[in-house]
Amino acid sequence: MSTDGRTSGGATGPEHVDTVVIGSGFGGSVSAYRLAAAGLSVVVLERGRAHAPGQFPRTPEELGRAFWAPADGLHGLFDVRSFRAFDSVVAAGLGGGSLIYANVLLRKDEHWFADAQPLPGGGHESWPLGRADLEPHYDAVEKMLGATPYPLDRTPYDDTPKAHALRAAADRLGLEFRLPPLAVSFAPSPAADPVPGRPLDPRPYGNLHGAGRRTCRLTGACDLGCNEGAKNTLDHTYLSAARHHGADLRTGHEALRVRALPGGGYAVDYVRHDTTAGPRGRAAGPTRATLRCDRLILAAGTYGTTYLLLRSRTHLPALCPALGTRFSTNGDLLGFAVNARADGRPRPLLPSRGPVITASLRLPDALDDGTGAASGAASERGGYIEDGGYPEFVQWLVESARVPQGLSRATRFALGRVRARLTASPDPALSKELSDLLGRGLLSSTSLPLLGMGRDIPDGVMTLRDGRLDVAWTMDASAAYFRRLRAHMRDTARAMGAAYADNPLWYTRRVVAAHPVGGAPMSRHPDAGVCDPFGEVHGHPGLYIADGSALPGPVGTNPSLTIAALADRMSERLLETRTVRRASRPVPARPAGNDEHPPAVGGVDEPSPAVGGNGEHPPAVGGNGEHPPAVGGNGKHPPAADSNDVPLPAVARRYTPATSLVFTESMSGHYTPLAEHPCAPPATGHAPSSLRCSARLTVTVDDVPAFLADPDHEARVDGWLDLPGHGGRRPLLDGRLALFPADDLGTGTGRTMEYRLSLTDGVGRGLLFAGRKQLTEGAPAGLWRETTTLPFRLSTRDGANGTAATGTLRLGPLDFARQLASFRVSGLGAPAAVGGFGRFFLRGLRHIYLRGSPA
Repeated sequence: MSTDGRTSGGATGPEHVDTVVIGSGFGGSVSAYRLAAAGLSVVVLERGRAHAPGQFPRTPEELGRAFWAPADGLHGLFDVRSFRAFDSVVAAGLGGGSLIYANVLLRKDEHWFADAQPLPGGGHESWPLGRADLEPHYDAVEKMLGATPYPLDRTPYDDTPKAHALRAAADRLGLEFRLPPLAVSFAPSPAADPVPGRPLDPRPYGNLHGAGRRTCRLTGACDLGCNEGAKNTLDHTYLSAARHHGADLRTGHEALRVRALPGGGYAVDYVRHDTTAGPRGRAAGPTRATLRCDRLILAAGTYGTTYLLLRSRTHLPALCPALGTRFSTNGDLLGFAVNARADGRPRPLLPSRGPVITASLRLPDALDDGTGAASGAASERGGYIEDGGYPEFVQWLVESARVPQGLSRATRFALGRVRARLTASPDPALSKELSDLLGRGLLSSTSLPLLGMGRDIPDGVMTLRDGRLDVAWTMDASAAYFRRLRAHMRDTARAMGAAYADNPLWYTRRVVAAHPVGGAPMSRHPDAGVCDPFGEVHGHPGLYIADGSALPGPVGTNPSLTIAALADRMSERLLETRTVRRASRPVPARPAGNDEHPPAVGGVDEPSPAVGGNGEHPPAVGGNGEHPPAVGGNGKHPPAADSNDVPLPAVARRYTPATSLVFTESMSGHYTPLAEHPCAPPATGHAPSSLRCSARLTVTVDDVPAFLADPDHEARVDGWLDLPGHGGRRPLLDGRLALFPADDLGTGTGRTMEYRLSLTDGVGRGLLFAGRKQLTEGAPAGLWRETTTLPFRLSTRDGANGTAATGTLRLGPLDFARQLASFRVSGLGAPAAVGGFGRFFLRGLRHIYLRGSPA
């Protein structure tokens, strides 16, 4: 497992591997394992860090650092988001959502794979596959994750009051009761009897953490991470197995953008987080890099994958307009059964006893008759209610929140102590008084969270707003569903002998979504969804989606198992239809141009379009010009051939820019090579500590409207750098300028202009020039200095050897005048393009320097 951000690519180009998997959740982990086990070179990019047993937060100090906010030096487990009508919690860490989920592995109900079920606001919920398609993959995932129901009939597990209470409520209400399969180890081995706290037998593929694990101790802490290692999370299962088969797991690596390469394959631009830095810490060395691959699997979760695709839209021109649609909260609703009583006495429910979830109730759905004859109305949609739980320390928080009762007990205790002091012969026994002071803890012991979920209406839309992910979703279309689910939760609480209490957010028409799905929905037809039923993105061969974003609607129950099964199915199809087995290799350097067009094997550029092709796909022998025909297949997927090397699939269609803008800037300054670095100039005995340097950079915006719509506002850079200590004037192999990028990860306040330039030194060693103009909010006096000063760092292309040199380039007044005179616009709509670019730039400066808000 790699955690330091180093890559193994060659010095003259970005690293290239068979497959890159972005994200290590249920889809990414399953895909990485399946492909690595088949012999492909696989790199997994995970933004978060690894969490071994014993490293999950429990104390207030640990919990305070357990959140994900990398710009503020926080690289913790919980990524909490608040959108306009709901709040959401997802995970950041090796193993993704499995680290904090409640372990439930329920299959999507057979009849809930809706086919063209109408939606109230128009359109349909259509699943292009059914339960039978997933059954063998459900089986495979359950086996790998050790799925087993809670052993409620065994001692000491039979002493779990909340599970018994839910079963009794189901009997009383006439609802189906289930002990769902859980990804939890209750026994040391599959053949052993369940016993709490016993060491687990090792798995044949090892444990990537190298830490011991124990069976479940029934502490209710699953959602905070299991410090016993009893949860069969993805890091203990699929990811350990993937690493055993050679997969490279890289933590602290967050993908920023994906790009289709015209010659085939994909490039992933990513940032390396310095997870060792404290709050407000800064990443050491170059923070951004690029990785290339033949196949790319997006598994960054519903938010992560949809965000990546939205911000990469200009680089993936064939993406369907359905991108961002069919968002669903999976019908999540949180409520509480409070103050349960039986036979006139408090009824203990003990929410901290057992795993977080042990049992569930199933609510019927109009589709259950199997005819598919359902209107799609929200009032007809089914769901599940599950018993919730939490760690013991939360019970203290619950009791301490009862301020009036606590004050009353404290007052009685204080008065008692005063009376004792005034008594001639006070009783020294204090135990009873202290017991009364603490109270009986009835609220926390007789109350229970109820977790509801189901088939809400998937009508949410995800877009970019000021460069950030935004979700337009409300409860309105699903109001009848939520009312029905809430009524069942209320009836369940009453059947337990408890009162029902809503989550306070309910009164503001907000929910908490722990299972968001949709955004890149699958479909049979390219004009109806983003990817096909096997997860391959329509129009972009070799690009796959393997997470909850691909779901065209809610699962209805906990979606983790279905996501993993879909990824297993996708991986199986990918392996069946692949025609290429490439070893991991660096991409050879090009003498000129940019690295968007890598040379083909053998050093000769691949023709584009292919001979006899249509400019979209190379023609297949006997095929239709889109895909080579499968052996005995339908022409959609290539055959599993014996060939060791075939051309990669090309992008379905290329983007033709309409209006471009070009300008040139010349800068000069000084830089200091670091003598101990491998790329330092030869020692002369009297080498100056600082050398003059200069640059002439031509910035090209190939499509001005697309540039303005791109959250990173990225342009192409050509030209040269003159570095006397590294070979003199060196042409750029590739260059990019991001003007006020939306994320500005790790930069603190203000916005930036970021330069990333690739070149070689005088002896052919690859170098990366990383420069950043940092613009400070609310400081207009710094406008000229900050917009004309470019501090930079020179390093080896992969960053493995650290910094080679540091320096500063400056744009002088005369250079600035020449830059303004160099502006050229071509294509249709040139005046509008100039105006749009000018307004964008000036508005950005005004926001930064005069209003102190992001551009």
